[in-house]
Parts: sequence; structure tokens; C-alpha cells
Amino acid sequence: MKKLFILFLIAVSTATMAQTDCNYTVENTEDGNELKTTEDYMMYEKVFGGSSQFIFFSLTNSGGTPLLNFQLLSKSKDFPQLYCLDKTSKIHIQLTNGNVVTLINALDNQCAGLVYDNSEKNNIRILSSTFLFTKGSLEELEKSTITFIRVKYTTETVDYPIRRELNSETMKKQYFPEKYFINYLKCMQ
Repeated sequence: MKKLFILFLIAVSTATMAQTDCNYTVENTEDGNELKTTEDYMMYEKVFGGSSQFIFFSLTNSGGTPLLNFQLLSKSKDFPQLYCLDKTSKIHIQLTNGNVVTLINALDNQCAGLVYDNSEKNNIRILSSTFLFTKGSLEELEKSTITFIRVKYTTETVDYPIRRELNSETMKKQYFPEKYFINYLKCMQ
């Protein structure tokens, strides 16, 4: 009986630690609807020399429709490369089960804005957009981990390898990007 109780405690504590918190920002729109958005989550980080590049995802529930918010942030002493998105832009997500899920850009043309950080003497480009999930993609993303993200920008396509574990040099935080959708899609229900 004692062994059974100990096994039960271990199982409960493991399940509790494996759960992901659904922290939201809630925004009320003009028509009275609520937009629930998860916190930004780092999916990719590349720091090389004096430049760095980051990709962040968050999820929004807009009247029952799940949306992926995409943000590309580039910092450099020089001018970071300019990326733009248009109606033909897509995000392709390769899963470990071999399937590829495609998300479609929901917004019109937008290009990364340029901001100067006077304290660190960096030029910063920020590109943000919202992507729609295609039919059947949510079910696929809930079942399998991510290995690769391919973003089709307006003028080029860029591949971003996804790590199992990401210990961010910049944010001083640990992320698990390959399980992002497995852990956070439940927050949109």
C-alpha cells in the first residue's frame, strides 16, 4: 500500500510539472468581442558577432478562430536585412512525423519597421503578422513536435531549424520550441 501511495505521488507531481500555464493578455475590441492572446514564446534565436535574430510565436483566439502571431526581430550595429510579408506569404512547419503544415498570412503587405536603440547603439527591425491555420493543421500540430520552420517572405524563403531546447542567451530563459503547439494549442480552446 505504501509503494502504491508513493507511485501515485510521483505520477501526480510529474503530471503537474508537465502542464503548461496559459497566461493571456485580453483585449476588448470595438465590437465588444474579447481577443485572448498567449504570451510571446521564443521559437528561434541566432546570435552571431554583433547581430542577432529572433522569432516569437503567440496564439490568439478571435471569436473562436485560432490565429498564430508571428514576430521576427533582428538587431545589429549595421542595418539588419529588410523582410516583408504579403498575401502570398506562408509559414510551413515540418513535423517529426514527416507531415508539413502550412499557415497562410492573414494580413496585407507589411515590412519590418526600423527602430534605433540609442542605449545599445543597435538598429532593430521588427516584422509582425498574423497567420491562419489551414484545415486539419491544428490536429497535426497537437500530435507531433516541430523540426523546422520555413517562412516564405515577399522576395525570398528562409529556413529556421527548431531545437528541442533553447537556452536563450538574450532572454536568460529556457524554451522548448519543438513542443510549442503541443503545449499551447490547448490554451485556445
